[in-house]
Amino acid sequence: MTVDSPRTIVLLRHAKADWPDVPDHERPLADRGRQDAPMAGLRLADDGIAPELVLCSTAARTRETWKLAAHELPHRPRTVYEERLYDASLGELLALLSETPDDVGSLLVVAHNPGMHALAEALTGSADSDALARLKSGGFPTAAFAVITFNGSWKTVEHGVGRLTTFWTPHEA
Repeated sequence: MTVDSPRTIVLLRHAKADWPDVPDHERPLADRGRQDAPMAGLRLADDGIAPELVLCSTAARTRETWKLAAHELPHRPRTVYEERLYDASLGELLALLSETPDDVGSLLVVAHNPGMHALAEALTGSADSDALARLKSGGFPTAAFAVITFNGSWKTVEHGVGRLTTFWTPHEA
């Protein structure tokens, strides 16, 4: 893979979390989240999305989301649990993307809002069908994912570089 090769970024927001009396980082998924996370994995598999590398926040709800979604994929990709994804700002997320090795063609990130929404909007310079309008109008719900493609090195990831090809939510009308 060259530095100018096509790349795919999948941004997956964690599924619906519960609110027990625990630190925020340790919040587990709610019942709805445990139902929605596998649906996201099934949709990724149905769409033929096969990430080579997954960066997952260390929070309990993101780890649980990824475990349930990954179970639905035909092949489990290499997963790195990244502390810096928890409560990451847009700038921190862009910096993490730029650290991705150029031999990775497809990256999936499992993290939190508002970062996932901000990153999807920032990276999108163009979009297929009504994906961008739905992202802008409906926000980035739990267990939703955005698929963004771009050409070039991961080091060149910046505002407007990508094309939003898919925006999926588990409870689409």
